[in-house]
Amino acid sequence: MPICRVHPLPYHADPRVRFARVRAAPGACLLDGGQPAAERGRYDLFSAWPERHLQAQAGEDGRQYLARCRAALAELGRAEAPDDCELPFTGGLLGYLGYDFGRRLERLPQHAAADLALPDADFGVYAWALVSDHQRQTSQLVFHPSLAEQRRQELIELFTGANPAAAPGPFRLQHPFRPDLSAAQYRQAIEKIQAYIRAGDCYQVNFAQRFQAPWQGDPWRAYLALRDACPTPFAGYLRLDQGALLSLSPERFIRVSRGQVETRPIKGTRPRGQNSEQDRALAEELLDSRKDRAENLMIVDLLRNDLGRSCRTGSVRVPELFALESYPNVHHLVSAVTGELAPGLDTFDLLAGSFPGGSITGAPKIRAMQIIDELEPTRRSIYCGSLLYIDSRGEMDSSICIRTLLMQDGQASCWGGGGIVMDSEWQAEYQESLTKVKVLLETLETSLD
Repeated sequence: MPICRVHPLPYHADPRVRFARVRAAPGACLLDGGQPAAERGRYDLFSAWPERHLQAQAGEDGRQYLARCRAALAELGRAEAPDDCELPFTGGLLGYLGYDFGRRLERLPQHAAADLALPDADFGVYAWALVSDHQRQTSQLVFHPSLAEQRRQELIELFTGANPAAAPGPFRLQHPFRPDLSAAQYRQAIEKIQAYIRAGDCYQVNFAQRFQAPWQGDPWRAYLALRDACPTPFAGYLRLDQGALLSLSPERFIRVSRGQVETRPIKGTRPRGQNSEQDRALAEELLDSRKDRAENLMIVDLLRNDLGRSCRTGSVRVPELFALESYPNVHHLVSAVTGELAPGLDTFDLLAGSFPGGSITGAPKIRAMQIIDELEPTRRSIYCGSLLYIDSRGEMDSSICIRTLLMQDGQASCWGGGGIVMDSEWQAEYQESLTKVKVLLETLETSLD
């Protein structure tokens, strides 16, 4: 079996300094574990200059697209890590699936306006990456065997040479973020969801609102500021032709490692307190909340079903239920669902059976997605989609793109929402949708000064 080649570099806990050398290159993509401030992310990896791009085409079925991605990965060829080196990525796919890729997997209505011109899915095929392992405190360039020797040497020189990366350009918003919905419209949507719940259509629906502001300048500077303000273990930056994706997500979607599958849904949120006593009280309130625990359990059951489509019968487990995770702006209630891929199935089958993540749709999933399309005035685009890698061995890690901004064509879009159940109070849900993105919006609004 071909072995990828590695070139060790001095360990860096923060990937931004090195990524800055390629961040303006075509296809530049950083999957950022948020170190050293966010302690849960073991790896960072990034790359640029993909060998080819795979965009979802008009009218293309989701499974057809994933089959095309599978074929491109097979064409690149499997490569193993060296015996003495544990690597998450040995060359393969980096990119995103937008929430609306789900329309290519399930039949959904067409009510919400598609007013953001982002393809539903876009992966690059990459033959190199710079990977940092924060557990072993190593950083190394990883080269797929297909990459030419001259190109390997050019990349080694790029990351070992003395020339510093270009400084980021200026960034500013042109006016503050504005919500698409008024408080009254938000209330009407919540009441409609609760009417559907009373009628027996669903148990829970994730409802979100969008905030927008015009911007100009360098989105990399915006990411640097956001990452300082809100480090998270599933952050990421992806250069686009007319802007970038900036994600500060705390949530894993699905990880696949050696055939073992894990998803970690977040459901349940409280703001951080203004002092330690208030902060502890809010955390305890979340842990003790029957409503939030019930919401979390609904999504755990949904995800057990989703994973069960592609996992070996009897292998799906819930090893962690209602754990507390705390971030600079919020406390979250998090669970874990695990399984083992069934014989004959792979990562792409798992994605086809599980996307989009149940924690950001509701239950039952398809009916919740239909209601979302009816009540949210615009399509979600990247929000609640996923940034991810799938390597040449079928290894994968992926985020849920919450706390995420689409910076495209001079318009910044950001979304906040939450799960709505029968006993939800619309005022509290409205405030939660603001709390979740407050640190992101306010950080960028400082550029107005």
